[in-house]
Amino acid sequence: MAKKFTELRPGMSQAAREKLDGMTRQMLAEMPLNELRQARGLSQKMLAEVLHVQQPSIAKIERRADMYLSTLRSHIEAMGGELDVIARFPEGSVKINNFTDLAAVAPHG
Repeated sequence: MAKKFTELRPGMSQAAREKLDGMTRQMLAEMPLNELRQARGLSQKMLAEVLHVQQPSIAKIERRADMYLSTLRSHIEAMGGELDVIARFPEGSVKINNFTDLAAVAPHG
């Protein structure tokens, strides 16, 4: 019979628990839009209502590999989040701030 993870975890070594915690953080830090929406407890229909679009539009956005930042920003904000654009270099990270007013001037697409 299979055991629940909550029963297995206490028997794991500290190193194994730390490795698992790191993997969990990585998985939660990186996910596609559809998984993020689901993790936030939202259906495509609910998100479509917030964005005043049809549900198929949400499905299309979630499948796209390339989109306007304004589209991504409105999608994230509709889920209750905030979009930041970060450039990462060996010397450190820089938040790009000239996209702040992008949603006001760029078309959604």
